[in-house]
Amino acid sequence: MDRREFLKAGVAGMALSTVGNYVAEPANQKRRRVGLIGCGWYGKSAMFRLLQVAPVEIVSLCDVDSKMLTEAAGMVATRQASKKTPQTYGDYREMLKREKLDIVHVATPDHWHALAMIAAVKAGADVYVEKPISTDVVEGQAMLAAARKYKRVVQVDMQRRSTPHLVEAREKVIKTGKLGKVSYVEICCYYHMRARQNPPDTAPPGHFNYDMWTGPAPMRPYNSLVHPRSWRAFMEYGNGIVGDMCVHMLDMVRWMLDLGWPKSVSSSGGILVDKNSKANITDTQTATFDFGEMPVVWTHRTWGNAPDPDYPWAAFIYGDKGTLKADVNKYEFIPRGKGEPASGKALYEYDKYPEDETEKDLERHVASAVRQHWKNFLAAVDSRGRPISDIKEGYITATACILANIACELGRTLAWDPETGRVIDDEQANRLLRRPYRKPWVHPDPKTV
Repeated sequence: MDRREFLKAGVAGMALSTVGNYVAEPANQKRRRVGLIGCGWYGKSAMFRLLQVAPVEIVSLCDVDSKMLTEAAGMVATRQASKKTPQTYGDYREMLKREKLDIVHVATPDHWHALAMIAAVKAGADVYVEKPISTDVVEGQAMLAAARKYKRVVQVDMQRRSTPHLVEAREKVIKTGKLGKVSYVEICCYYHMRARQNPPDTAPPGHFNYDMWTGPAPMRPYNSLVHPRSWRAFMEYGNGIVGDMCVHMLDMVRWMLDLGWPKSVSSSGGILVDKNSKANITDTQTATFDFGEMPVVWTHRTWGNAPDPDYPWAAFIYGDKGTLKADVNKYEFIPRGKGEPASGKALYEYDKYPEDETEKDLERHVASAVRQHWKNFLAAVDSRGRPISDIKEGYITATACILANIACELGRTLAWDPETGRVIDDEQANRLLRRPYRKPWVHPDPKTV
């Protein structure tokens, strides 16, 4: 199943049929105590990859959907070595208060990442947080400040940096100079992933605490798109397709080409085709991230055909000696002239982890990357160093994507000052760096975390 199918999928649990190759408790080694906040699709999937590679005990789970929470607890019990069922909580604050956790995985919808991650590092845990780190820029600044203040390791699940075939492309094509001088990059997503339904507003189901789920976000009328998964249809909870899909490709390119901050960001787009859906995210948008002599240009379109059907969600890196095409499934280097072509494909490890073949709702081509990302995080936890997708890298990439949406809204290019964390000479844009929080929730402040 590819990402398009996942994003279209409705509520679905993960198969319990295969326990598989999960790491047993080693002798004379204390198992790390792990807690999960957000027990939906990706939270469970990532937890199961962790159980494959490390001797951990998942001691607690938290979710505002009691049905999803109970199902997740049962799944974890069948998979971890102890066979113990984790404690369950409906409020992450209670979980962090009662449980002494070594690691917390924050896998909530985007609008909850900041408060949960900051609370977890304050409680003394190292954190693995889903992307994008935040829904506004100031949240990201507060998350970075908290990680550094409390001296915690924070890995962002932008796992392209740990994807084996992309690591190979970076080392064998880019680092060896086969591309020559790179002066232009295109990144894109042409998946038809935007919700097209217009369901009626209803009362939320009894097992779902909608008020807590909404948290600091604006209170919208409940409808079936809100939970689970399709919440990405609404800007109130995220940053649209730019925040969901561009963030991956932009981060991949930044990592591959050793790029820091863009100097400026511009964007245009809107809902140009699909005007009947309840969704309020754009169906068409372009953005240019100016890295000086190298613009990185993003395009998404949730209708029509992809220009290159083999690479509908991808990066195209253009050098004077050749072109690199790269996505989550493969890469191709196409030399200009007589150079040697190169290619690679996603790593499937069914020989080591046969359960990957039968686990429902697993992005099989990404499983090896998530395992490597967890290993990198755990090594950083042991060394107290920085992981490959450190919170600062997550902050840079997420901020660039948020600035693209602000630029699209305001209709002008935004110049960014990374030292001050503000848009240069544009107070209207700077006011949009921080979203208002619904009471009683309080927006985190990087100066006081």
